[in-house]
Amino acid sequence: MAFMEKPPAGKVLLDDTVPLTAQIEASQSLHSHTIVRRYSDFDLLNNSLQISTLSLPLPPKKLIGNMEREFIAERQKGLQAYLDVITSHHILSNCELVKKFLDPNSYSVNYTEIALQHVSMFFRSEPKWEVVEPLKDIGWRIRKKYFLMKIKNQPKERLMLSWADLGPDKYLSDKDLQYAVKLLSSCSHPYIYKITFATANESSALVIRPFSEKGTLKDLIYKAKPKDPFLKKYCNPKKIQGLELQQIKTYGRQILEVLKFLHEKGFPYGHLHAANVMLDGDTCKLLDLENSLLGLPSFYRSYFSQFRKINTLESIDVHCFGHLLYEMTYGRPPDTIPVDSFPPAPSVFVVSVLESILTCEAMKNGMPTVSRLLQMPLFSDVLLTNSEKPQFKVPTKLKEALKMSKECIEKRLTEEQKLIHQHRRLTRAQSHHGSEEEKKKRKILARKKSKRSAYESGEEHSAKYSNSNNSAGSGASSPLTSPSSPTPPSTAGKLKSHYSVCLFLCVFFFFFNLPNCIISKDD
Repeated sequence: MAFMEKPPAGKVLLDDTVPLTAQIEASQSLHSHTIVRRYSDFDLLNNSLQISTLSLPLPPKKLIGNMEREFIAERQKGLQAYLDVITSHHILSNCELVKKFLDPNSYSVNYTEIALQHVSMFFRSEPKWEVVEPLKDIGWRIRKKYFLMKIKNQPKERLMLSWADLGPDKYLSDKDLQYAVKLLSSCSHPYIYKITFATANESSALVIRPFSEKGTLKDLIYKAKPKDPFLKKYCNPKKIQGLELQQIKTYGRQILEVLKFLHEKGFPYGHLHAANVMLDGDTCKLLDLENSLLGLPSFYRSYFSQFRKINTLESIDVHCFGHLLYEMTYGRPPDTIPVDSFPPAPSVFVVSVLESILTCEAMKNGMPTVSRLLQMPLFSDVLLTNSEKPQFKVPTKLKEALKMSKECIEKRLTEEQKLIHQHRRLTRAQSHHGSEEEKKKRKILARKKSKRSAYESGEEHSAKYSNSNNSAGSGASSPLTSPSSPTPPSTAGKLKSHYSVCLFLCVFFFFFNLPNCIISKDD
């Protein structure tokens, strides 16, 4: 569906033969869906989304008079407004319930069952692990599932297993992918969350980490329970409150340090958001480093794909950091991107960083680098007390493969941004030409053109008539005639004919009387 500068969700067209069936077009980025649904389907979807605690504008039921045309037209508007609200909400538009409602054919696979099959196969080769319970819907991805785990000989220690299908940006070969995923467990960094076990095959990957009861940075901001469903935790927080200034400075500095480390290693990330930052005491630790290897789409892709200056994974990380900093500061995500103005913040330095990332000017000029952000006053005076030395050795051959994969990811993003740019230009042109003001202008121009054509036609007719009269007087030219009409004889020709007859009669009269004249003279 639409996000940020969202395309319109489309039009609801009610089928007259089946009054309670809605044919709806909903656009998601450049893709559109045409769905045929009864009102009861909308009602079922609305009930399923109540877990978000959002107030959604579903038109009320009506038992009597629901076949009348006026009612159908009114309901059409109501269902369209309902769909617009859902598709414009970043979290709702990405959830499985909405995607299945809009495009059931593309989301008919039961990924929970597939995940269980892969996990079961894993346990056959690794019998020391045991599933405690599935962690249903704790994440936003449809093709990623979570399970609470334990080690059989350490029953009190809890771990979290995540299984994910491969995504559209998977460009590593199967061999390189398997090697890179296994390498993640050897990564040691004070601001990267430890991976206990990781493996991948030609279709998916499985990663095991320690489970944290405190949850993520997003759980801290929204005061949520880690095991609750994603929609329940983050859609409509009861209390909106940002973090303390010192927390913002410390967490921000830690996150920037780990991003700088990954960029220097040539390891693509691109998946920064508050739910991918685990809290360990007063320390932030990055999660889901495997996502970019598996080719999974970013949480904020629908935002940065609209700005052509954000076209590298490094600039994507900085843009996502802007979203994260805003959320830490204000306790909620920004309403729109770009951000025109910022509410009062704990420090002007916070606003300064946000302006360098999230404003319209920043989108046009490009993102600052991570090194530049670290030098800004908000983070430059933060003292980091963790003395753990980072260790992450990436072999040269794998570095080359990661570099090529990164280039392919960025190329696909650039192509998508180009298509979106063209689509937006076309949409603006259509909107401009379809506006009432433009229609009036076109009507006025059409009238003027019609009057001008009539005037020019009249002038041309007058000119032809005048030329015809002049030709008759001067004998210089003949009048215009149609091809089907015989050409009338000219007036000059008639005069010439009369003159010849008169001359002939005079000559004839002269010679006829000549003998009489001679005889008289002789006499």
